[in-house]
Amino acid sequence: MEIQIHNLVQGTDEWASFRLVHHGASEAAAMLGLSRQVTRSELLHQKHTGIAKEYSDFVQRKILDHGHDVEELARPIAEEIMCEELYPSIYSRGKLSASVDGITMDGSVAFEHKQWNAALVAALETGSLPDEYQPQVQQIMLVTGAGRVMFACSDGTRENFRYLWVEPDEKWQARIVAGWGQFDADLAEYKAPEYIPAAVAQPIMALPSVTIGLAGEIALVDNLAVFGERLNAFIEGIDKEPVDDQQFADAEQAVKVLADAEAALKAAEAGALAQASAIDEMRRTVALYTNQARTTRLMLEKLVKERKEQIRASIVEEGKARLAAHVQRLNERLDSNYMPAITAEFGAVIKGKKTLKSIRDAVDTELARAKIAASEIADRIEINLKALRSTAEGKEFLFADARQIVLKEPEDFVALVRLRLADHEEKEARRLEAERERIRKEEQAKAQQEQAARVAAEKPLTGPPAARDPNPAPGRSPEKPHFTSTQDGPKPAAKRPTDAQIVEVLALHYRVHELKVIEWLIDMDLIALGNEISGEFA
Repeated sequence: MEIQIHNLVQGTDEWASFRLVHHGASEAAAMLGLSRQVTRSELLHQKHTGIAKEYSDFVQRKILDHGHDVEELARPIAEEIMCEELYPSIYSRGKLSASVDGITMDGSVAFEHKQWNAALVAALETGSLPDEYQPQVQQIMLVTGAGRVMFACSDGTRENFRYLWVEPDEKWQARIVAGWGQFDADLAEYKAPEYIPAAVAQPIMALPSVTIGLAGEIALVDNLAVFGERLNAFIEGIDKEPVDDQQFADAEQAVKVLADAEAALKAAEAGALAQASAIDEMRRTVALYTNQARTTRLMLEKLVKERKEQIRASIVEEGKARLAAHVQRLNERLDSNYMPAITAEFGAVIKGKKTLKSIRDAVDTELARAKIAASEIADRIEINLKALRSTAEGKEFLFADARQIVLKEPEDFVALVRLRLADHEEKEARRLEAERERIRKEEQAKAQQEQAARVAAEKPLTGPPAARDPNPAPGRSPEKPHFTSTQDGPKPAAKRPTDAQIVEVLALHYRVHELKVIEWLIDMDLIALGNEISGEFA
């Protein structure tokens, strides 16, 4: 695809519109699920809706705008190191694009700058570029055609300017191209989910304070009846089948309220007991409500945990099912079940994720990675199958293990096919040579026998003439050789070749296997052929 340079200014509305219909280099990390700022799901939503992510005034002013200012200060430092002038430019190649911080006039060297970051600086000083930044740099070279990129991190000063030269990496670039292909496929099927704000527990009116006191020496002053009614009503109102983050948050908040109720009842009981040595009814009532609050709390804690695990498992199972469907479509494309098992670490990627949104995003990102890997394998299999059909037609029996070997890299696969074909041809040539040698020896032995018989028949008879039979039996004449007439005189008639000789001559003439000649002879209509020849000489 042709490389294009666009006359756009970064930060303008025209530039923003351009970014929405192109896949920018700065978005490549998010597309591959490697960005810490934007998830793959968020990027899909932005591309689907056409609404770019908005930032707070603080982030826009202190981070993004400041980043552009530092970049302007850093560019002359890079030019000094390169001994080249750099020009901020916007490139595209098909649907992929790159807004480079600087590029030389001949387009051979590009410049990418990041604000000073201690962790990034430490990585650059060891000579390595973290995976989070590789997609952007590799896409810059893929789109612009630059042979290398100066990746720099600085605060705009020469003292704090660290850089690393990065060159094209075929594997990274292939991963990026395949990743955007899968992203477009997912974007075509994308449906914007209903917006669900971050889950925050709804305010819950606390249960009334537990009061237990003594009036005089025997009268109890308490509100246990009121407290019990409110506690029962509260328990009845708890949603015991949460299904989303909001309901889980509410349930967890209810657990805290019930725990507080338990503590309050125990504290009130202890206070009352401090005023009287034994008030059996009060103690039994407190024990009842305490046990009720505790039992419900434990049940709700277990329910919340189990429901979360169920939903986590269902999200993982959905990811597995979608991956299996993708592999099935690839097998249908290949006309057979050539695809191997594709591994996806869904369980590992959701580890430590607390919200359903983060779990779904992790599963979707891993699913995209597995789909890309599966598609790459299918492409390789398809290439190998085409090579097999074009080079080994009629010799498929040599490749009974095709389902295994088509997984090889195309170069290795073609080498293996050629090796097997050459080995088969060598064995077949040796077999044919052995067969010809056998026939030759048989014919030679037969000729020797016929020659010996002919010599014996032509040997002069000895003894007196009377010994000969002057009157042979009727219908029988003395044996004598057969002759055909020629200008030079009679000569013996030509001897009929053997069947094997006929087959061998035809096979050599038409360059086919002897079995093919035998098949032709069996299919011949000899009567029709005889009639045709007789007609020609009539």
